[in-house]
Amino acid sequence: MRKLNAKWVWLGLVLVAGMLSFSSAAQATKTQTEVQTTTSANATGIVCTSDASPNPTFTLTTKTGYINLPDGNTMFMWGYSEGSSPFQHPGPVLCVNQGDTVTIILQNTLNEAASVMFPGQENVLANGVPAEPQFDGGGALTSLTNVAAANGGSMTYSFVATEPGTYLYESGTNPVKQVGMGLFGALIVRPSSVPVGGTDPNPAHYAYNRSDSVFTASEEFMVLLSEIDPYQHQAAENGLPYNLNNYKARYWLINGRGFPDSIADNYTSWLPTQPYGALARIHEFNDTLPPSDPNYHPYPGMIRYLNVGTEEYPFHPHGNNGLVIGRDGRSLEGTAGEDLSFEKFAINIGPGQTWDVIFKWYDAEQYDETTNPVPVTVPQIPNMVYGQFYSGGPYLGVPGTIPTGGEGLNQCGEYYIISHNHALYQITSWGVNMTGPITYLRIDPPEPNNCP
Repeated sequence: MRKLNAKWVWLGLVLVAGMLSFSSAAQATKTQTEVQTTTSANATGIVCTSDASPNPTFTLTTKTGYINLPDGNTMFMWGYSEGSSPFQHPGPVLCVNQGDTVTIILQNTLNEAASVMFPGQENVLANGVPAEPQFDGGGALTSLTNVAAANGGSMTYSFVATEPGTYLYESGTNPVKQVGMGLFGALIVRPSSVPVGGTDPNPAHYAYNRSDSVFTASEEFMVLLSEIDPYQHQAAENGLPYNLNNYKARYWLINGRGFPDSIADNYTSWLPTQPYGALARIHEFNDTLPPSDPNYHPYPGMIRYLNVGTEEYPFHPHGNNGLVIGRDGRSLEGTAGEDLSFEKFAINIGPGQTWDVIFKWYDAEQYDETTNPVPVTVPQIPNMVYGQFYSGGPYLGVPGTIPTGGEGLNQCGEYYIISHNHALYQITSWGVNMTGPITYLRIDPPEPNNCP
């Protein structure tokens, strides 16, 4: 069995020591209705809300509700829900294909006008005419785009999804307040055909119209970063002004959750309004074997980063570099199609930005317990400080011995690497340390294995 470099094992050992425990409950029954859309809900990875028709139509309904936070508080939020589905945070991940004419019907139940903007999309129509900023009678700007009136108003937006990539959708009406309250979500546009030279026959397995943007379909993940000022949310709940002069974020979230909830399954039962987990689960990259070999795993994983906050978020996945292949829905390439992608250890995502990153985890040094062992003396178990995700051994897929009475969450010798926002004050929940935008990368042993 192939192994991982031991130095990352010991790095992970230190990082997870003393971390909060979690239990992964069975995936709960979905709360989303499926009238016009179909939703795949794996335990980990991106959950797409999609419409299989050539010209997909989605209904987004503004709703209010509450989310759970890691310090035990609940928070009043606004959000977009799909159709008549219950409140959720963040809004559904809308997945479409390049060339689709996408229609979004906004139903507004709030007591103030609201809207949807689509940064990166061109020639957006609102009720069939070009979308445009709105002004009051005195010439003051009231919205960046056409609105659905308060208390039951509707607006229909449409556009042709011309470029594949990762995008935000968000309110354009008083966005400082409405986006801050939760009116946002992710839009993914997939290529409509396999790029020239592509080796995977499914165009949805490419981030862009480039053969080198291919990724493993089951290893596609979202990191949607946001923030909350609880006093502003309390004011909105009580009908008081949302005052930016007093704005101070005190919670930072990843996919609408804080740690340790962030590593729970998608649609976990105890987070009924927060459907999206952030745990990344992959297998070891190996493109040297024949495709018939069960350990053949030739394509990298894919992470789509999005920032709807007011600050830069330097997200920091430990243990491996990522290859940045696109930003803001555009592939990183020159005018002649030359590759301009670049490796980066920390991903510095500015407000309103999206970054597309592919990554691999592979056995760089061919470690083997017998023929190429870890070149260090492993400490005696009584002298070790270990985390709950530690397997007891330094090799991927080879569980070792942990002290009697130790509580371990490692299932099959897999390996966990922490990933988090590297602005350390942002990985808190109103001062509670080691919460906020934190998740893990889980590397499973090569197939076949007994990992649940």
